[in-house]
Amino acid sequence: MANTAQARKRVRQNVKRRQQTASQRSMVRTYIKRVNAAVDSKDYDAASEAYNQAVPVIDRMADKGIIHKNKAARLKSRLNTSVKGLQA
Repeated sequence: MANTAQARKRVRQNVKRRQQTASQRSMVRTYIKRVNAAVDSKDYDAASEAYNQAVPVIDRMADKGIIHKNKAARLKSRLNTSVKGLQA
């Protein structure tokens, strides 16, 4: 257990930040699931719209350090490939 006032404050801050990070990571996963659901339903317009909504969210979380920038690029690439596959 934290013994100093500073350590107790750091514990409180870490709990708050961990909850915020978990919420943001969950939001990213939700946007990704929306794109994948639209791709699974073979609806190009819905998939394209969902992808266009997901990209800024993924970029924002990468900028904040919630997810790694390479992971963000990989996610966007894979989602884009799946959406473009519907168009063909």
